[in-house]
Amino acid sequence: MNKRIKMGWVPLMLLPLFLLGQNTQEITHSFFMAGPQFTGIIGEANEVLWDSEKPGARDGYVLDNGNILICWADEVKEYDRNKKVIFTYSKSEPPMELGTAVRLRNGNTMITESGTKPRIVEVDKEGKVVQSVPLLPETDNVHMQTRMARKLANGNYLVPHLLAFAVKEYRLDGTVVNTFKTDKGALGGRAAENWPFTAIRLKNGRTLVTLTHGNKVVELDKDGQVVWKATNDDFDEKPFADPCGAQRLPNGHTVIASYGAKEGIKLFEIDKDKNLLWKYMGYNVHHFQLLTTNGKKLKGTPLK
Repeated sequence: MNKRIKMGWVPLMLLPLFLLGQNTQEITHSFFMAGPQFTGIIGEANEVLWDSEKPGARDGYVLDNGNILICWADEVKEYDRNKKVIFTYSKSEPPMELGTAVRLRNGNTMITESGTKPRIVEVDKEGKVVQSVPLLPETDNVHMQTRMARKLANGNYLVPHLLAFAVKEYRLDGTVVNTFKTDKGALGGRAAENWPFTAIRLKNGRTLVTLTHGNKVVELDKDGQVVWKATNDDFDEKPFADPCGAQRLPNGHTVIASYGAKEGIKLFEIDKDKNLLWKYMGYNVHHFQLLTTNGKKLKGTPLK
């Protein structure tokens, strides 16, 4: 039974702000954006702080040292603070597509390669491949084989495969040790086109997944069961439009990129109770990394 607080008349100015349901400070963010019209950094006042001068990126990170690592379909580049390119990796075959790039703790860079032999590669600072992991996307459609793969703390790789309707966890030898299916009946089956795009292993062991054409973001437990879900049905603004990138913030909020939005909301933040807290309505966003909130740098490794 819900218990309600009973109180007599109290002047509004004396009520605690949390009882009034008011936010005492507007949320602002700066962020790195990999997008079709712009790839660079947007400030908290929506101003351009840094421009790569090459739009169309798919993934990227602002590294701890301030350098910026960016993945396009044809190449990966790292820029230093003076915008000098200090690392480059290019695709080796014309039909191949690079999908994501992550700087690992050992200094190597992890990159996904879609193509006739889809794989994850880890390359050293000179761009030499030092690790190759074969992938099983279950399709020869290069563009739809995979997207935001990440390396887990246990050394395995978490890889979303769009047309396989599956997020797979791989060992170094390419063995699949776990599969989370996204075509479950509870999510609308395959007809809902719940293509997994970004998969994030959370600190509690759950996995956050964006489902692009399904216009959903879900949180799965260790058995792949849905324990949290957000869709357009939860919001008057209907902000989901082909959600691609996502990031779980240290405060538990989730930020989602609506890549397919033709106008209106392109990037937005929600809490666990599905309150819409912040929105960006500028360029289209494929993936991103939030950098600051109200002038303060976000701490820790970004969960994106």
